Amino acid sequence: MATVRSPSYLLTLGRWRRGVGVAPQARALAALVPGVSQVDNKSGFLGKRPHRRHPGILKLPCVRLPRALADAAQLMLLDSAVPNVEKQVQALTNYLWSRHLPVEPGELQRRAEHLEKKFLENSDSSQTEEKLRGAVLHALRKTTYHWQELSYNEGLSLVYMAARLDGGFAAVSRAFHEIQTQLPEFQPKTLMDFGSGTGSVTWAAHSIWGQSLREYMCVDSSAAMLDLAEKLLKGGSENGKLYIPGVFFRQFLPVSPKVQFNVVVSAFSLSELPSKADRAEIVQTLWRKTSDFLILVENGTKAGHCLLMEARDLVLKGKEKSPLDPRPGFVFAPCPHELPCPQLTASKPLACSFSQAYHPIPFSWKQDEKEPGMGVNIFPTSFPQKQSLYPYRITQPVLKRPRHVHCHLCCPDGHMQHAVLTARRHGRDLYRCARVSSWGDLLPVTTPSELLPSPVEDPPES
Repeated sequence: MATVRSPSYLLTLGRWRRGVGVAPQARALAALVPGVSQVDNKSGFLGKRPHRRHPGILKLPCVRLPRALADAAQLMLLDSAVPNVEKQVQALTNYLWSRHLPVEPGELQRRAEHLEKKFLENSDSSQTEEKLRGAVLHALRKTTYHWQELSYNEGLSLVYMAARLDGGFAAVSRAFHEIQTQLPEFQPKTLMDFGSGTGSVTWAAHSIWGQSLREYMCVDSSAAMLDLAEKLLKGGSENGKLYIPGVFFRQFLPVSPKVQFNVVVSAFSLSELPSKADRAEIVQTLWRKTSDFLILVENGTKAGHCLLMEARDLVLKGKEKSPLDPRPGFVFAPCPHELPCPQLTASKPLACSFSQAYHPIPFSWKQDEKEPGMGVNIFPTSFPQKQSLYPYRITQPVLKRPRHVHCHLCCPDGHMQHAVLTARRHGRDLYRCARVSSWGDLLPVTTPSELLPSPVEDPPES
């Protein structure tokens, strides 16, 4: 027999469906948003800006490569004799996105000891030491990720260019745009790109700060990659004129500790280093070479997130990280705090990343717009004086629902927060700003002053 619903239930359901209120679960969550203030619609915090251009919008429109770079890339691939290039591009892309961190020697030793103990408990005592060692090695090979260092020769460099040039340009452009938006007066003169690869960092920096940059130092251990980047700057040939003046290529980092650059970038390069010790040495060296901003970019995967958090800890340790460079580090973006990352301690940890849409190079197999995930950390050498007043970062895609919107936020107190915003409880302007915000933007929310991180101040003179 069918259950007869009461008139009061029908009345409540009907009101919710007509949009008179919000769902009971959403209403409860909307009331439990600590630190999110009620925004007065008459406060004019938007000025004359429309909601879709509120001060927290940091995502770029769909990024397109400079025409000269796209044409040069197409010309070079057409002139090459790379067989089955489409299949090679897909295979390399899949490999780079599924790549794990290399297993440290200490961890490998612990796994071997655990397996040996397990085999000894489950096998007979007559098993020889040689057979036991063989069984342990066989089990290690089956259960341990086999990390390999990629050797970029001429052919693989071209495949990498076809696979990652456009996406790398978009990722770095997004990081540069964040600095330019929050500090429009910053005009760097020098830039160093560690692991420069195809030179996408140089092109992205030139598109943002081309009027002020005078020197670009591209450092890559692969001579084939450096040759490829130089040809791209010359329109795809060996004898052309550099499209961007002041670009220099080197296979090794500058030795002198006195040589510094306004902006130092490492994009998708930490994942190419074979051990934690190598990564620590490189991050410390890059920090010593930085006079204004150190920018680290990696894939938006769990492995990429771990790399960035590892580097973040090194930079924030201040005097402990290196006696050669006692400068304290700060976080400019994307974290709204300098506390441990809450994603690492979550019950279901996710990679802290965001997306940036871009138009791919129009090869035959690349047609549609793409929006891959990427992770970024930006460290200034001094506390930024004009950093955004809005310390809540949106860490997942915004879910828009009738009369309410779900936002997952990283908060200045070092915690993650699932906020459900409604016009009734949080103000019409804030609600509409949330609806037009994207993954990676800042939510224009004020917060109590005691929750905001404060710069390190020098003690008063006596």
